[in-house]
Amino acid sequence: MDLQQLCHWRYATKKMDPAKAVPDDKVANILEIARLAPTSSGLQPYEVLLVTDTALRERIRAAANGQAQITDGSHLLVFAAWDNYSTERINQAFDRTNADRGVTIPGWEDYRQRLLALYTPRSAEVNFEHAARQAYIGLGFALMAAANEGVDSTPMEGFDPAAVDAILDLRAKGLRSVLLMPLGYRDADHDWLVKLNKSRRPIAEFVHKV
Repeated sequence: MDLQQLCHWRYATKKMDPAKAVPDDKVANILEIARLAPTSSGLQPYEVLLVTDTALRERIRAAANGQAQITDGSHLLVFAAWDNYSTERINQAFDRTNADRGVTIPGWEDYRQRLLALYTPRSAEVNFEHAARQAYIGLGFALMAAANEGVDSTPMEGFDPAAVDAILDLRAKGLRSVLLMPLGYRDADHDWLVKLNKSRRPIAEFVHKV
């Protein structure tokens, strides 16, 4: 399928088949696409936790209003953003880029200093909100990667972040949960949404030429 067909095929799956597990190679491909997603200044200020442990997913489900996809799917991705931008984190990102490129560019180093001067004085909450928005970009890439693999998924905000942070001990890692994304395969016989038409605003209402 081309990209438009994939967008029509995928939907926020409401009922997954617990008997069908996503193969490891497909999960790895989805995670790799999320890793390659663009982020502001290339900082990648979020991480993805791959949760397969049944007991952990049961606890997360309880913190997510009982949404069954979390346990009916075979894998759960938790997108967790940095709790703050620090000098160390920013420098690590720039140093890694220099190492990957095998060169240090003066203009890039000047940009490092500007970023340090801009981000580090800001409040932790402002910086977390900025990092969280980058996680949404990764989620978008992961959703399309899943569709490309023929894997169903559901983007979720409806959970208690503090509870999920505690379950996964995220605060100790300098992270805060932002999004959940179960992976699995649709149970077409029991999902009320699967046969309904996709509903979106027409292009004339969505795109405005100026």
